[in-house]
Amino acid sequence: MSIVRVDKISKSFKTYKSEWHRVLGWIGIEIAPLTEKTILSDVSFEVEAGQAIGLIGQNGAGKSTLLKIISGTMQANTGTVELNGRVSALLELGMGFNPDMTGRANVWNTAGLMGFSKDQIDDVMADIEDFAEIGTYFDEPIRTYSSGMQVRLAFSVATAFRPDILIVDEALSVGDAYFQHKSFARIRQFQEQGTTLLLVSHDRASVASLCDRALLIHDGKVAKDGDPEEVLDYYNAIVAQREGSRLEQVKGADGRVRTISGTGEATIENIQLVDEKGEDVDSLLVGDKASIIIDLAVHEPIPELVVGYMIKDRLGRAVFGTNSFHTKQVITDLKPGETYRYQYDFDVKIGHGNYSIQVALHQADSHIAKNYEWRDLALTFSVANTKYALFEGTSWIPPKLTIERQMGKETK
Repeated sequence: MSIVRVDKISKSFKTYKSEWHRVLGWIGIEIAPLTEKTILSDVSFEVEAGQAIGLIGQNGAGKSTLLKIISGTMQANTGTVELNGRVSALLELGMGFNPDMTGRANVWNTAGLMGFSKDQIDDVMADIEDFAEIGTYFDEPIRTYSSGMQVRLAFSVATAFRPDILIVDEALSVGDAYFQHKSFARIRQFQEQGTTLLLVSHDRASVASLCDRALLIHDGKVAKDGDPEEVLDYYNAIVAQREGSRLEQVKGADGRVRTISGTGEATIENIQLVDEKGEDVDSLLVGDKASIIIDLAVHEPIPELVVGYMIKDRLGRAVFGTNSFHTKQVITDLKPGETYRYQYDFDVKIGHGNYSIQVALHQADSHIAKNYEWRDLALTFSVANTKYALFEGTSWIPPKLTIERQMGKETK
């Protein structure tokens, strides 16, 4: 049985000439509104126990509204939500906190509204205080808190008891780097213990590392549902989509879905990964020298061309990327029929594992302004370590270690 079941949820916001017209609607006397804005339209999906779902989409797509409906803080116009477990939600910064009450008093109040008794709350109060790490402010009014302190306290309360379903909506992006790492560690711990996660984030790395499934909410509907890398690549393409542009996803022989998009004024004709001898390779060693070769053709006049690449790990997280805008090698005034070869030479200073290469042709510093062609998973390759001491991670940053014995004063 699914732990979360969302069935045909729709939500719109209406404005009326008078609030009395809204009240009449509540009692069944419907009066046409002045305006009606649809936020969600016929959204349906199910989540299995223990799954981690990332909800992605542009601002205003309806992600936060959907989470509020799932958590019960907002009602849908139509449709149903079925939850089979205890929910803990961190939706808006300090939502539900009384600014004139102390942090400690707000913990009792908020956790009490979550259904916990005073004895249960007292048992974890010290843990909440320790996790939040806000010092003496814990007994000061919330109105004296910074936004980061409110996040610390809100997250500490929301996760004081492990929930069956944890809902997080971008709130952690406000916190400092240290607390973000600490919070994500707790989320991962909950996942290992069986908690289901619903996460809204614009941070690709967070979705790729925490989630095993992603939903793209676009124009109030579920536009894509599947593997996080596939959905994130598709989202990246639609952000830059223009009239007449191409957008397709093709499943390769390895089963991975490749996203190709762009308007086609210039296209990629060939992509190669070669070693220092110029030979095609699909495997490299840590410390090798390699090159990414991109051959392209121009089909229509182009005012400027920027060519770039991104190396991603097996989860789709960015390892390293750059383009000819950042290297200050932008070509201008290109003519139809011209062809170019771009060759990026680099040292393989990445760890052992499997990687992919993303390639893009566009204007300016990113593909948002004008995307001629964008290819995800254009090439895949592996890296092994046979020449250097064992290390962990995706980056090879060999250190120089110095050890000195410190001679202290002798004691009698």
